[in-house]
Amino acid sequence: MTEETSCGAVLYRKEDVVRYLIILDRNGNYGFPKGHVEEGESFRETALREIKEETGVDALLDEDFCFSFSYPIKDNAVRKTVHYFLGTFTGEPFINDGEAREILLLGYDEAYDLLSFTQSKELLKEAHEYL
Repeated sequence: MTEETSCGAVLYRKEDVVRYLIILDRNGNYGFPKGHVEEGESFRETALREIKEETGVDALLDEDFCFSFSYPIKDNAVRKTVHYFLGTFTGEPFINDGEAREILLLGYDEAYDLLSFTQSKELLKEAHEYL
């Protein structure tokens, strides 16, 4: 089985309540910005690059929070592992060259209900409890 690794982050902003940045990806799934590790990159560098590419924002990552999970893709021929950080961001998010189809800032309950995958819901719950 081939291994594949991606990194990303649960991004939040404290306003009247904590709001989480959720993207609608090219495959029609709601989740968090993430992407493949490029040669020579650390997990942190990958997360920061992917966040910028997908949302246009700059992130400040809390490296004490890391949540990872693995799952099979491509008819079980590849095992994908994703590592997520938690972070705040500056700037206003925008859709960049089709990386994301939609970007939302949502409170916890709305974000939780919208997320497409169980692992993403577990990740958001852990991040929210951490904060």
